[in-house]
Amino acid sequence: MNETQGYAVFFFPQALEVLGEAIRPYLLDGPVGPHVLCREIDTGGAFIEMTLEGRASDGRDLSLELMVPGNMVRMIVSAHGEGAFGFGPRVVRTAPAASVAAAPTPAAPVPVVVPEPTPAVPDTPAPVTAKDKPE
Repeated sequence: MNETQGYAVFFFPQALEVLGEAIRPYLLDGPVGPHVLCREIDTGGAFIEMTLEGRASDGRDLSLELMVPGNMVRMIVSAHGEGAFGFGPRVVRTAPAASVAAAPTPAAPVPVVVPEPTPAVPDTPAPVTAKDKPE
């Protein structure tokens, strides 16, 4: 299985409005809207704690921790190293066609037999339904 490379955290529109300019430097714009891409996430408390990778003005790598109230987060998506992250049309990958001689013949369907229900308690009469009553 591919190793997780991070998380995309999407916010409610009202949350982005309330957070305003404070959240703007951390937002990335994508096909489905703005989100924060983070390396680690902790959803265990009242605040969602996100660890982001950043770079200082002098080029040093930084580890930033951003915390927002949990009720501001709309969705969290795990990003994997399979390819580009995002939502969009998927390319269908097809396997090479097998030769006709190598194609297995389909097996005959197996009939399924459903047993009649039995009462849970032995010697218990079957329940009476409206169609079983004499007229």
